[in-house]
Amino acid sequence: MYFKHIRDMREDHDLKQKDVAEYLGIAQTVYSRYERGFQTIPVEHLLKLADLYNVSTDYLLGRTNDR
Repeated sequence: MYFKHIRDMREDHDLKQKDVAEYLGIAQTVYSRYERGFQTIPVEHLLKLADLYNVSTDYLLGRTNDR
């Protein structure tokens, strides 16, 4: 459940959805859909989030618990 991981990482870094959306170059409503699991996150956004949080894409996707 990647959407839980991306929400948790955002909250751990004290960021708002608007902040992350701006970083990704998308609207806050689109980012909100990613976090709620209503929209699949594109690979390019997944890669940017992994860089932002300094974690692996496997962690964000829930394939591992090792950040």
